[in-house]
Amino acid sequence: MDPGLTRCGIAVVDVDARRRAALVHVEVAGTPPTAPLDERLLRIDEAVSAVLAAHRPDRAAVERMFANTNTPTVLGTAQAAGVAIAAAARAGVPVGLHTPSEVKAAVTGHGDAGKEQVTTMVTRILRLDAPPRPADAADALALAIAHGWRGTALGAAAGQTGLDTADLASRAGRSQFAAKAPARARQRGQLTAAQRAWLDAERTAGGGRRR
Repeated sequence: MDPGLTRCGIAVVDVDARRRAALVHVEVAGTPPTAPLDERLLRIDEAVSAVLAAHRPDRAAVERMFANTNTPTVLGTAQAAGVAIAAAARAGVPVGLHTPSEVKAAVTGHGDAGKEQVTTMVTRILRLDAPPRPADAADALALAIAHGWRGTALGAAAGQTGLDTADLASRAGRSQFAAKAPARARQRGQLTAAQRAWLDAERTAGGGRRR
């Protein structure tokens, strides 16, 4: 989920054992800026809860917040994120938190990639006929893909700790990807550029163990 008071991106993807991702659902829940805050947050809660009830995901992910100079925007986004996290907790779905740079690195291979690069890679990874619009939809899909690629190691950790720290998410993701080792050489040609970059980085770091 890509939280926001005005536009909250909500996406669901299926990720198989070979890390192939497929689009299940994507929407952008909007609220009017002139509406009272409580009504806007309730609208987001209802939208997130409806998607969780309809698709019953194994786990969920929300963009990890960080401070910047646009305080009103940060506050509104944080409030929307809190509502999304609470909705997932109420549905019994473990939640992972990921920074924008982590998501960008996962889907494009570059943590400083622009929105169009992210949209292009999301379109390619999900084999879509057209790029997802608006940007909030593409961002939510990128977050879902990145979290799905983290694999079962992250899912188990989320069940134990509730919210995953960024470090836990990153370490679990590297470990799970490396655990697919037996077919690496054979499958390398089927990986995306971002996945190949991740694999090369893991080899350099000497990884390969489950955590």
